[in-house]
Amino acid sequence: MSKDKSKFVVSADWVEKQLGAPEFRIVDAAWYLPAQNRNGAAEYASGHIPGAVFFDQDVIADHSSGLPHTVPSPEFFASEVGKLGIADTDTIVVYDGPGIFTAPRVWWLFRVMGAKNVFVMDGGLDGWKKEGRPLQTDLPEPAPAVFHTNFNPYAVTSFEEMRGIVTTRARQVADARGPGRFTGEEAEPRAGMRSGHMPGAKNMPSGTFSVDGHFKDLNELRGLFEEAGIDLSKPVVTSCGSGVTAAIITLALHSLGHEDNTLYDGSWSQWGGRDDTPVVTGKD
Repeated sequence: MSKDKSKFVVSADWVEKQLGAPEFRIVDAAWYLPAQNRNGAAEYASGHIPGAVFFDQDVIADHSSGLPHTVPSPEFFASEVGKLGIADTDTIVVYDGPGIFTAPRVWWLFRVMGAKNVFVMDGGLDGWKKEGRPLQTDLPEPAPAVFHTNFNPYAVTSFEEMRGIVTTRARQVADARGPGRFTGEEAEPRAGMRSGHMPGAKNMPSGTFSVDGHFKDLNELRGLFEEAGIDLSKPVVTSCGSGVTAAIITLALHSLGHEDNTLYDGSWSQWGGRDDTPVVTGKD
């Protein structure tokens, strides 16, 4: 692993060499917005990395929140990933379709729940297929495992905390949505939701962190934060449309050794979906 790359991102070469190793688990975390016309579960069934299990971000979630795929209770998470044959002590590699899209959310979730050895695969399944690496269509039948959770509540920012952060500017806010949604020039994909951003937020579009599904190196990542006006010596909270691509910024922060960061789980689907929250438009 070269020193200028994230220690949390692994190559397809490395993953292929580990396949079948004991205590090595690979997780397909593909999830798509309706506009992308892709279906993660269907693509998984038609061919996945050998031994990979499918992590459904809409199922392994808190269904009582009224918001999409929010953080599940530790008990529910443990029970669901235990069925997938994953223990907290395993080495866990998460991938998605395009690479560096929805996998970082599941990487973050495993870490928040107490797993220590969790990585994201560079290049995604699209890259894996392009390189002609092995695929499997059989659905694995993993032996059940026990996932002991050690949930870190401080990694997750609630709506009430977010309201306080926006008022006091106690943390910098990095928003992963595209520039048009951030400035308010483009409509939100969810009907009836205001576009724009929280006062004081900085825009860091999720697509700028990778090239062809490969995560940028540390110097490039550092440059993105500088460009956005985010001071890496101060606390940061990440946000996006529904809490998924915010984790790409979180992955970049941890890759740069920044530990004092949290993810606003309700993200814009919560903030923009209410009528009592301040929303500003334009670049600042």
